This record gives sequence, C-alpha cells and structure tokens, in this order.
Amino acid sequence: MKVVGSAAEAVADVGDGASLAVGGFGLSGVPSVLIHALLERGVGGLSVVSNNCGTNGRGLGELLAAGRIARVTGSYVGENKELARQYLAGEVELELIPQGTLAERLRAGGCGIPAFYTPAGVGTLVAEGGLPWRYGPDGEVAVASPAKEVREFGGVPYVLERAITTDFALVRAARGDAHGNLVFAKSARNFNPLAAMAGRVTIAEVEELCELDPEEVHLPGVFVQRVVALTPEQAADKGIEHRTTTPPEVRS
Repeated sequence: MKVVGSAAEAVADVGDGASLAVGGFGLSGVPSVLIHALLERGVGGLSVVSNNCGTNGRGLGELLAAGRIARVTGSYVGENKELARQYLAGEVELELIPQGTLAERLRAGGCGIPAFYTPAGVGTLVAEGGLPWRYGPDGEVAVASPAKEVREFGGVPYVLERAITTDFALVRAARGDAHGNLVFAKSARNFNPLAAMAGRVTIAEVEELCELDPEEVHLPGVFVQRVVALTPEQAADKGIEHRTTTPPEVRS
C-alpha cells in the first residue's frame, strides 16, 4: 500500500535544496495540492524541472512568488511575469530546453538512459552554448550554458543531450490505485508520466482513488512511491490560463 494520509505527510522529507520534477502542461494536470503543501512546509532553494513554472499565483508560481525556487529547467516561460522578472533580475537561474528534448530527457532519466542524440538545437545556442542561465546584478550574464557535443550520423548532425533525474517528482492523475498505478486525463498526460519516471521518489495526487483495469493504466506503479487521495473539492479546483468562452448575452 502506497497511500499516505495527507499531502503534508507525503512531502515531509522534501528538504531545502531538493530537486523536483513536476508534472503539468500549462495549468493542466498540475499537482497543486502537493505544491501548496511544500509552500506551507517552508522549504527553499529548490531546483524544479517542469514544462513551465505555472502562472502568477498558480501551480509552481506559488513557490516562485515566495522565493522558494533557485533554479528552473523548462521549455516555456509563458505569461509568468514573476518568472521573467526574477530571471532578468538574477534572482533565479533558468535553463530553457526545446519542449520535445525536455520530454525525452525526463523519459531517458526514468529508463536509465544516460544521454541521447537529437537534431533539435543543432546550429543554435542550444548546441553551441552561451544561452544566459543567470544574470548578475549588473545585468550582465553571470552563468551561461556550456557547449554540447555534436556528432554526425548518416551525414546529419545531432547534439548530445543528457538525461534528467531528480530527488523527487510531484504529479497529478485523474485516477490511481493503492499500488501507484495511474491514469491521466487528456493533456495532463503530456508531462506527468515523464516527470514521474524521472523522480527517485515520486508522489502522486489522484483525483479518484479506485481499482484500475490493467489495460487502462498509463503509468505503472513501479514509478510511484506515494499516493495522496484528493478531496472532491481539491479535485475540482482546476485553474484555467485563458477562458475561451464568453458570458451569455444578457437580454433585456
């Protein structure tokens, strides 16, 4: 049985300076309850790996606004103005990675593959180095990305990318069972399974704790160490980045 009683209990051993792979795609599938438990726990100096760093005040944006994140590895700044501000002010280190490369680096980490070659980024600063990771107080680049190995296969150049593993992973699933098997809903499946694979200790918050048919499992429980069942209210609390519907027309 991998079920723990609360989110606070599930993240109790996440300490200062820990590295975290965090699921989510925009605000879809973000483990917001576990993130909030970390905020209340008061840990800081965190290194997070996630497609994006939430939005202002939502998801990882909560930890960012509280100054708990020291380094972000992701593929999308999006509309998180606080992340942009902290990055340009030299308050946080930011490594931007092509989205497909980020996904494969997480998957490779979970599969025990130390590195792989990809054509993404060849001929750019991704391969050549020099991308600003951290700015100094004077606005100058204090830390830049290193150059990466480029090798040809069949006459085509490829850049070497290293796998990502982290101390912990936080993910959210639509359904899960007591053994840690998980099922994800729609775009929440984009990064949650990959983040879960990359963590040495993976913690999943599930909207519904239930029995699962083996044929419907998206991520096997071998990758998950702890499961937290959400309340109906927690499960229903899902943020929206941009509302794409308009209010109904009011007729007099």
